[in-house]
Amino acid sequence: MGLGLEAHGERESLIRRDQRSEIRERESLIRRDQKSERIRERMGSSGAVPFWRAAGMTYITYSNICANMVRNCMKEPLKSQSINREKVHFSFSKWVDGKPQNPTIRSDTLP
Repeated sequence: MGLGLEAHGERESLIRRDQRSEIRERESLIRRDQKSERIRERMGSSGAVPFWRAAGMTYITYSNICANMVRNCMKEPLKSQSINREKVHFSFSKWVDGKPQNPTIRSDTLP
């Protein structure tokens, strides 16, 4: 009878050990989910965040960087044409007493 009780006690301790390991595994998963939820909240989105946003850029900044890289990779006849297209022409004037003053015309290249 002594062996039966010892075997029963070992079996109970194995069951308890398995239950403790399952509980630890569940707690680990819960902590990981909570951590990823905090990251999503910090990013301001419940889904995946685009890499340009994670890098602290706006989409306009990212697209300008990409466009400049593409222009620099072009061969010469197309490269000079695309660089000329990037120039911006605009005019502005100061308004005094509800009337526009002489307009100033500017031509700039985008950064």
